[in-house]
Amino acid sequence: MRTNIRCNCGNRVVAKDVMQKGYYLRVTGPSFVWVKFRCSRCKKLGEQFIRQEEWDERLLRDAPCELSEEEKARFRALGPIDMDEIISVHTKLRDLKRLPDLSEAARDK
Repeated sequence: MRTNIRCNCGNRVVAKDVMQKGYYLRVTGPSFVWVKFRCSRCKKLGEQFIRQEEWDERLLRDAPCELSEEEKARFRALGPIDMDEIISVHTKLRDLKRLPDLSEAARDK
């Protein structure tokens, strides 16, 4: 079963990108749903035929975000990751002898 529709550039097509859709009914063989879209990334026109039995309107929905609004605001406030932070994490990971026991860390909180 298909989980989403993608442009040739790899971008996922969502409902706001769809310009037209219709049915391509055939007397013999499978029928199709035709979706014409303009990619929001590359701005090119595209179209896809999806077998009618595989079609579901949910293919065009945005993937739900798992972050709450408070978490989004907290990450925005942190700002971009700078080079010093990347080097620091790299050094700590390189020198790490073993992974800490996460169950102990959870109990300490």
